[in-house]
Amino acid sequence: MNITSLLHRTERHWWRPAFRNATRTAAIVLAVLAISCARPIFAADSSPNVVIIFTDDQGYADVGCFGAEGFETPHLDRMADEGMRFTSFYVAQAVCGASRAALLTGCYPNRIGMLGAPSHRSSHGINANEVLIPELCKQKGYATAMYGKWHLGHHRPFLPMQHGFDDYFGLPYSNDMWPYHPERPDAYPDLPLIDGNEIANPKVTPEDQVWLTTWYTERAVKFIDEHHEDPFFLYVAHSMPHVPLFVSDKYAGKSEQGMYGDVISEIDWGVGQILEALERNGVDEQTLVIFTSDNGPWLSYGNHAGSAGPLREGKGTTWEGGVREPCIMRWPGHIPAGTTCNELAATIDLFPTIAGLIGAELPDHPIDGKDIWPLMSGHPAAETPHEVFYYYWGNHLQAIRSGDWKLHFPHNFRSLTGEPGNDGKPDGYTQGKTGLALFNLREDIGETTDVKEQHPEVVSRLKELAEEARKELGDSATKQKGSGFRPPARLSDFEN
Repeated sequence: MNITSLLHRTERHWWRPAFRNATRTAAIVLAVLAISCARPIFAADSSPNVVIIFTDDQGYADVGCFGAEGFETPHLDRMADEGMRFTSFYVAQAVCGASRAALLTGCYPNRIGMLGAPSHRSSHGINANEVLIPELCKQKGYATAMYGKWHLGHHRPFLPMQHGFDDYFGLPYSNDMWPYHPERPDAYPDLPLIDGNEIANPKVTPEDQVWLTTWYTERAVKFIDEHHEDPFFLYVAHSMPHVPLFVSDKYAGKSEQGMYGDVISEIDWGVGQILEALERNGVDEQTLVIFTSDNGPWLSYGNHAGSAGPLREGKGTTWEGGVREPCIMRWPGHIPAGTTCNELAATIDLFPTIAGLIGAELPDHPIDGKDIWPLMSGHPAAETPHEVFYYYWGNHLQAIRSGDWKLHFPHNFRSLTGEPGNDGKPDGYTQGKTGLALFNLREDIGETTDVKEQHPEVVSRLKELAEEARKELGDSATKQKGSGFRPPARLSDFEN
């Protein structure tokens, strides 16, 4: 980032209180400071190991240090005590597959045609032309592994081992896509468990699901034990707490909250096992560990769902409860301990940030993420590198954020206004609808008070920024196809 671009971004945020009275000289000083501290100085052989722990459908308030009630997360709380909490951290869409595609490529899923939650019927998957985080790491000789839920295409050409991972063990898609689905049991065939490129278990049973969190954790620890002498990238994508919920005897019946709390407690145990493995192998201080989730809670499942806390709605919506996630990052000696970042950051930012930390080259094609090392390193002048953040549902641009302001465009959404279900059975969703609405997220995190009438100039500016998104990424509401769209791969591409 150069000084001109940093100043330009500052000027575009003219309505932000922090900059209303700032002089251009002060802005230049901040820009120089930010640039001078934007990248740590490493020896040639000191690039960090990277561990990303990614849960499924975990709500904003489902970690102890984010306000969890009825269960404890001591290992995640320890990560926060020894690292940084991000309170304004986003996924690119509030649905499993699209969210994971964005995390691994640094792109809005609209750019790369990876939307929704691909199932056994899907004939598309991640395109080999896309570069994923493990492929960045392979540039620098890293060992790479993934354990858990993939969801970027279940056919062999789309599986992890074809996209930069040396090892893989897990489910190809969500754990409810099986014959035991509570509403559509006839819609799905048997659920396979994959090891490498092969099906290790063609028929996952409820008894198997009990062990998923443990199995993923054990494979992760084994990988660290075997590769601690070399740089490594480890991606642990837990199938839980996506319904149906399963937990081993280690934590079954242990939390006050019930089954959901038990499941989160076991995931927290898994985090502790990974941290212990890093310490035991002497690489704790050489390893960046990132914890977050793929989208907000599936509220219709009631006591089997998590909590978005103060945020509105949950999974499947572009309200904050759908896309704002708990995030904790820890790297002793590099990320300041016990700190909090309130600036906007997102999963799409991990791709370019990791590239910068390990000295890998970014791909030639456009990505949407930004390097957030200044935020992670706690530099006092650091602010979000995003002038604007887009909230898509599928191909529909439903909202846009810049600074503290979020503008919703008219759209329908599922709203939990009825009585939610219980014990694994969903209920409670009704059809909601919003018109054009403006919210100040700093003052109104719950998106309760529409202030568009008081701030017409903000509405006008955000509308202009939205047009830029529509031109680049498209918008089904205006029937625009984005100029920056890149198609996913199709199974038919490999059949000739």
